[in-house]
Amino acid sequence: MGLPVRKSEEGEEGEKEFTYGDYLTWPDEERWELIDGAAYDMSPAPSRRHQEVVGELYRQISNYLLDKPCQVYIAPFDIRLPDVDEKAALRITDEEIETVVQPDIVVVCEKDKLDERGCKGSPDIVIEVLSPWTAKKDMITKYHLYERHGVKQYWIFDPAIDEVVIFKLKGDKYGEPQEYGKGEKVRVDMFEGLEIDLGTIFG
Repeated sequence: MGLPVRKSEEGEEGEKEFTYGDYLTWPDEERWELIDGAAYDMSPAPSRRHQEVVGELYRQISNYLLDKPCQVYIAPFDIRLPDVDEKAALRITDEEIETVVQPDIVVVCEKDKLDERGCKGSPDIVIEVLSPWTAKKDMITKYHLYERHGVKQYWIFDPAIDEVVIFKLKGDKYGEPQEYGKGEKVRVDMFEGLEIDLGTIFG
C-alpha cells in the first residue's frame, strides 16, 4: 500500500479512507493522525516553545498522579476512537477503527482501555498545545471529535497568547469555555488537590 495523500489541516478529502490497520503499516519515523478515515500529516516537528509547555504541564500532572490509579501519557501515544459505545469499543478490531489521534497529553483513568498500542476508547482528559500547523484542526475538528466521543475535559493551550481554554462535558455536549491566563492557577476538579500553575508553564 502506498502512503496516504498528505493533508493540510484544512482536511481536504483524500482518495480513500484509512483504518488503524493501514496506519500500523506506515513508517515509524513519520507521524500521522486519522480522523474519520482521513489521514493528517503531523509534520513539521513541534517548536521548542511548544515542547517547553508540554513538558512542564506533563511534569505537574505526572507528579500529582505518581501514587494514584490514573495514568498520564505524552505524545506520541495512540488514542483509538471507535465509532461505537465504550463497551463495544473494547471488542472491535483495530482494522475497523478509522480514528486514531496523538494528543500532546492525555489522562486515562480506566485501565481496561490501555494496551501495548496505547488507549482504545476515550481518555478522561485530552490536552492539545496549539501550533500554527495544527491550530485549526485542534480548535474545530478535534473539538467536535472529542465531544462526540465523550472526552470529559478538553484543554487547549495557546503559547502565543499565554492562555488555556478548558471545555467540560455536560451531558453529551461541552459547556461554555473556561479561560485562564498567565499567572493564574487552574484547579482540576476531577482530582482533589491538583492545581496547574500557569505561571510556571508560561513563564
